[in-house]
Amino acid sequence: MQFHHHGYVSGDPRIQPAAGVGLNRPDELPDEVDVLIVGTGPAGITLAAQLSQFPDVTTRIIERRPGRLEVGQADGIQARSVETFQAFGFAQRITEEAYRITEMAFWKPNPEQPGDIIRTAVAPDDPSGVSEFPHLIVNQARVQDYFLEFMKNSPTRNRPDYGWEFVGLEIDPEGGEGPVSVTLRRTAGADEGTERVIRAKFVVGGDGARSKVRDAIGRKPVGDQAFHAWGVMDVLADTDFPDIRRKCAIQSHDGGSILHIPREGNHLFRMYVDLGEVPHDDSGKVRLTSQEEVERRANQILHPYTLTVRHVAWRSVYEVGHRVTDRFDDVPAEEVGSRTPRVFIMGDACHTHSAKAGQGMNVSIQDGFNLGWKLGHVLEGRAPLSLLDTYSAERQVVAQNLIDFDKEWSSLMAARPDEMADPAELERFYVQTAEFPAGFMTEYTPSLIVGTADHQDLATGFPLGKRFKSAEVTRVCDGNPVHLGHHARADGRWRIYVFAGHDGLDPASETAGLGRWLGESPESPLAATPAGLDTDAWFDAKVIYQQPHLDIDITTAPEVFLPRTGPFQVIDHEKVYAADPRHDVFDARGIDRDGVIVVVRPDQYVAQVLPLTARDELAGFFAQASPKASRS
Repeated sequence: MQFHHHGYVSGDPRIQPAAGVGLNRPDELPDEVDVLIVGTGPAGITLAAQLSQFPDVTTRIIERRPGRLEVGQADGIQARSVETFQAFGFAQRITEEAYRITEMAFWKPNPEQPGDIIRTAVAPDDPSGVSEFPHLIVNQARVQDYFLEFMKNSPTRNRPDYGWEFVGLEIDPEGGEGPVSVTLRRTAGADEGTERVIRAKFVVGGDGARSKVRDAIGRKPVGDQAFHAWGVMDVLADTDFPDIRRKCAIQSHDGGSILHIPREGNHLFRMYVDLGEVPHDDSGKVRLTSQEEVERRANQILHPYTLTVRHVAWRSVYEVGHRVTDRFDDVPAEEVGSRTPRVFIMGDACHTHSAKAGQGMNVSIQDGFNLGWKLGHVLEGRAPLSLLDTYSAERQVVAQNLIDFDKEWSSLMAARPDEMADPAELERFYVQTAEFPAGFMTEYTPSLIVGTADHQDLATGFPLGKRFKSAEVTRVCDGNPVHLGHHARADGRWRIYVFAGHDGLDPASETAGLGRWLGESPESPLAATPAGLDTDAWFDAKVIYQQPHLDIDITTAPEVFLPRTGPFQVIDHEKVYAADPRHDVFDARGIDRDGVIVVVRPDQYVAQVLPLTARDELAGFFAQASPKASRS
């Protein structure tokens, strides 16, 4: 965490100085906004949090409830989400209060007495170490609380406008300053029931599986229903089941299955209880299944163990459905590239699936992170309108991959053990596919913000289009061991990591020459930063040398890696790093010893890998994503 560069901070350093629209922010919804977000679920709240870092962008997020979410539906936090929380500054705090999953137990019928279950295997949760962050369980409401705190402390001082619901919208084909007219209805307060119209440049629907925003732009969920129901309950209970504090997949002989998940705080736990097949003509009647029936089913599956529920914190009954919306914005497929999207949908509004793979909240968070910086860059004039086309193009593929994965996982969970060709199929699938649910199989294809893999061999551990996998390095200024990626905040900046060549300390080296070019050349991407802003306001450039940190004289590093910041223009010394001999990043990430440039997007995905000499290619990559490249 960096602070004091604006002067001495005696209070909470997480509270940023108010700026832009955060100065004298009105309590009431204004008549015109840049971005209107509908729904404070995981996708909407992440989007709002990211946009809160753009001081000149007016963002408002509405919610039909009268106040904050108190009991959340989702609770699984995959490691990729915790990486994202690090960028928003609360990974450590939420980890402290969460339940950490380190292994998963598998229970099956006892071959000698099929009516009883026995533990057959215990598998590690992350056997390959795909992230330095853990797999957590914590209430969705708490996740949203942390994002709300981030928004409140941001320069824009953003916060939700509760008690408003979306009614409809109209898009002006002629465009203009506020091309989307949105009708809202008051759902709380003395003026409940009244309607008003506000104008927005962009509207984003994060309003759930029954999204009215999705309906307003004519988008349709495509997919099918599995006709299989589950009862889910967060409870406090007495039980003699020995793995009550361990994540479990429990398959009985003839009573169905349970996915068991311990919750944060030691005592609470969640069970997804198999309610069996649902007739095609059920018409939703299964959703009326009583809590008593869910508990009876749970005890049947757990036999010979028993479960006596003492308190129900939350419960629901749902049917598994697998659907992906045909597009994630309002532009028809035949008009992509010729018309700017004005309305977007995220989260459950565009992908629905079972809850048992722990993906809903996690994928929704990445939807919001993906779209947030793109809207911010376009609205601040930092990127062309065509950047917004990449949201649907990138996230729809991810959603479809999720649906394909969840179909297989949920069918395995629902299957009887004696129906499987291999009794260990479920646990093997869990281990072999661990990287997908953890959130690390997303791989964006080449576009104006993802380059081609011409030089991928120079940094094999940073695959293009995949998230930047952090690694340990030594900070030169103070000798502290740190994770390189943990310094990257959700501040909307591009990252340019310069991994120095073996001769990088030589003033005549390619590393030094590149540093001078980045800081001085009018062709450098950094030259696009407007006058009056800090030199690193739009681009965060760092250098990582191969030599031990004590062999590096930090004062000789190119000035671009020692930028001056804040009103007093003091030097930021935290952008010069050295390889840690105990965990050499060059070896760990397959980095060529002649040096490499790795460009990372504001949402932490690798955008380009280039040799140190590729200055024209680096300039060209950013030129295609500059405002000058915008269509009308």
